[in-house]
Amino acid sequence: MSRRKRSKRRALVSVSDKKGLVPFVEELVALSFEVISTGGTAALLREAKVPVTDVATLTGFPEIMDGRVKTLHPAVHGGLLARHDVDDAARIAHGIELIDLLVVNLYPFEQVAANPASTEIDAIENIDVGGPAMLRAAAKNHERVSVVVDVTDYERILEYYRAGEPSADFRRHLAAKAFAHTAAYDAEISSYLRSRLASSLPYPERLALGWQRKTLLRYGENPHQSAALYVDAAASPGSVAAATQLQGKALSYNNLVDADTALRCARSWKEPACVIVKHANPCGVATGKDLASAYEKAYACDPTSAFGGVIAFNDVVDAEAAEAILDNQFAEVIAAPRVADPARDVFARKPNMRVLECGVATGGATEWELKSLEGGILVQERDTADLIETELKVVTRREPNASELRDLRFAWRVVRFVKSNAIVFARDGATLGIGAGQMSRVLSVRIAAMQAAEQDFASAGAVMASDAFFPFRDGIDVAAENGIGAVIQPGGSMRDDEVVAAADAHSIAMVFTGMRHFRH
Repeated sequence: MSRRKRSKRRALVSVSDKKGLVPFVEELVALSFEVISTGGTAALLREAKVPVTDVATLTGFPEIMDGRVKTLHPAVHGGLLARHDVDDAARIAHGIELIDLLVVNLYPFEQVAANPASTEIDAIENIDVGGPAMLRAAAKNHERVSVVVDVTDYERILEYYRAGEPSADFRRHLAAKAFAHTAAYDAEISSYLRSRLASSLPYPERLALGWQRKTLLRYGENPHQSAALYVDAAASPGSVAAATQLQGKALSYNNLVDADTALRCARSWKEPACVIVKHANPCGVATGKDLASAYEKAYACDPTSAFGGVIAFNDVVDAEAAEAILDNQFAEVIAAPRVADPARDVFARKPNMRVLECGVATGGATEWELKSLEGGILVQERDTADLIETELKVVTRREPNASELRDLRFAWRVVRFVKSNAIVFARDGATLGIGAGQMSRVLSVRIAAMQAAEQDFASAGAVMASDAFFPFRDGIDVAAENGIGAVIQPGGSMRDDEVVAAADAHSIAMVFTGMRHFRH
């Protein structure tokens, strides 16, 4: 197809995000572009003394219905969709002039819908109709038209025009970006409208994800795998994905996975809490009178595994907590809602340590958890369920005493974040030993007991949590050998009677939760 050079090229510019717009359009004009624009964009350009033609002049029709209809016109879409040679006769017959460049970003639906002060009417009025229609038209005709949706592409498109014309590959790249932009925009609108239904299926027939790439990672789970981090702009604050990195090397895939587990686990408590994660499993969890004491208790659980781990807190990290970490260990990542300035100064002594300020979680709708399969994806709600005290069922002759019950609650919160089969030994608001990811539950019990013994923790009077039922009594027998005084587990095994009888034989108090916490 020929690409005939014209003395005057035309650009249609209509943007919600006006960052960098004026100098960009000034250079387009200097490059002999005629600029057409709408509403607020045109007003801004005129104020900056940039020559601009109103779209109403192009269409011969005024903007109507409070701006709902302004670019939906053959003069606009014909100018974008017309093909050289193929459509010349029709275009000339109807007086349609070519548009060579479209610069559009859409109404800020996402931000408006996420604002608690916004009404449904506000959100609906920020659904862009003309913008996506133009983007799709220009992107479809990318063989001739360049389409820009991202302000970071302004300089690159100018470089092409300074030298002549954008290359075919670059126009194709811009078109792919435009279609991704409109797809994400539609996904956000669909999600919002679905959330406003009085009753609806939680899982739509067609799953549309509109996530934005935040960064490319050095590599994935292993160096031979590539990876990137994408974020959901509508997600609640307080997440690792939305965190600001205050210092340190670039985050790796594994850093992010571990930091996410650690931070979400730490948020399980209102009192000061610290969680240390290594290879996707907590290796030490504790609460304390302050973050420094919580960290010391968590670190004491398994100092060997804590080396090179990820540490998360549920409150503002102060200098005392920061000093405690540097005195004890090497850590890959520190994650917390906020890091006080004195703590930042302490961490600065280890410039390669990654420090993340994640913000305060505000709660809100339950997030989905996604896991990919070959050729598919699994979607479920996150496991955020906590104990319902009234549903706890004491099934042994001995009831747990007050301190055991406190520790059972603590251990049950921890076990939710441990890979199955999961066993947690705990006492006085701290883990003593954690058995994770074993094929046999009794082996997980033995590993938790071994960990406790390695740190010279006497398990006498400690409690044990199990993420799922005990299929046999052997796990209880091993727990008794190591001094466990109380057990919390879901129950539901065909051998529950045998397991409860074992607990009674060892004078162990046992409670059933009726809730399982598998984590695969």
